[in-house]
Amino acid sequence: KNAKKMGAAFFPVLFFTALWGGVGIAMPIMTPKGPHQNLIRCILMLTAACCWLFWLCCYMAQMNPLIGPKLKRDVVAMIGRSWNNPIVAG
Repeated sequence: KNAKKMGAAFFPVLFFTALWGGVGIAMPIMTPKGPHQNLIRCILMLTAACCWLFWLCCYMAQMNPLIGPKLKRDVVAMIGRSWNNPIVAG
């Protein structure tokens, strides 16, 4: 049986990098003129960077989780039957 290994997919990383890159680049360009324009630009760029980094950490944590779900024996048996993968005693 082929077991698909978890790993990073290219398109989600590209999509969210483009999304937060757009927020961090395009939004500061559209800030209104005023005494706090530089502050607003800085806030928008830091927000985009922090949101992207938070998303990336959550995405990467799912690739190799440290702990798995705790399942009872009967739940594992039911999953094995529904997937046509009987549990071997041992």
